[in-house]
Amino acid sequence: MDTRWDIDIRHLKAGYGDHVVLQDVSGTLPAGNISVILGGSGCGKSTLLRQIIGLSRPMAGKLLIGGQDILQLPFAEYRRVRRNMGVLFQDGALLGALSLAQNVVLPLSEHLHLTKAELREEALRVLELVGLADFADYYPNELSGGMRKRAGLARAIIADPRILLCDEPTSGLDPITAARMDELLLSMNERFPDMTIVVVSHDLASLWTIADQVLVIRDGRSVFCGGPDELKQAEDPYLVQFLQRKASAEEVSRAETGAASAGMADRVKAILNKWLAR
Repeated sequence: MDTRWDIDIRHLKAGYGDHVVLQDVSGTLPAGNISVILGGSGCGKSTLLRQIIGLSRPMAGKLLIGGQDILQLPFAEYRRVRRNMGVLFQDGALLGALSLAQNVVLPLSEHLHLTKAELREEALRVLELVGLADFADYYPNELSGGMRKRAGLARAIIADPRILLCDEPTSGLDPITAARMDELLLSMNERFPDMTIVVVSHDLASLWTIADQVLVIRDGRSVFCGGPDELKQAEDPYLVQFLQRKASAEEVSRAETGAASAGMADRVKAILNKWLAR
């Protein structure tokens, strides 16, 4: 496997059962950079993330990490690749019965034989990186949403992974807290220059702040892969509409039809309620 752990996606097709979500996705997410997977709700961003993590197997295509198709690796080698991935889940995914320090060291507890003192030392090390060392003994319900996400990031990096995958890290955060999360990801990129950081997002403000590479997905297909400056110059109608936050004529028509249908349903419901009250 190459020393650089680039993620190279080639004509990936994936879904659940017979339901196809990703039709044809290709693009390279280079090591040492922050790559943002961008797209509207339901386009397949999270499904692609599941494929990279290895939670699902694709229907077709290839997924190369460090130059090797991970689906073709021997099981032991595949597990080694998986252990070199850290994941920040959208909601932090902390266990409520464990303190922050205990949550953070879970990956080490699973794979290494360390003493309680050593685990504590490692927990404080990464909590210091995300500004939460003073909250090591707090429980998740005692923290804000932004603090829980930072704790999730600490857990994702505690094993010094080669790849860091972040699912909507700014989702549900106020603008100031979201900006702090962006700054934290930039600091991770600076501190770990060889790490491949992949961020799934639809947050345009975050995109322009952190992205070195952008992969845009629309309806299960990749429509752009390149740098943010190239993306700004793109003339594809969908990309222009997405970046300017404008709906297409087709989407407006669907929305108006849906609103009209909803209005009709409300009127029918009112008539029925009136008739039942007689």
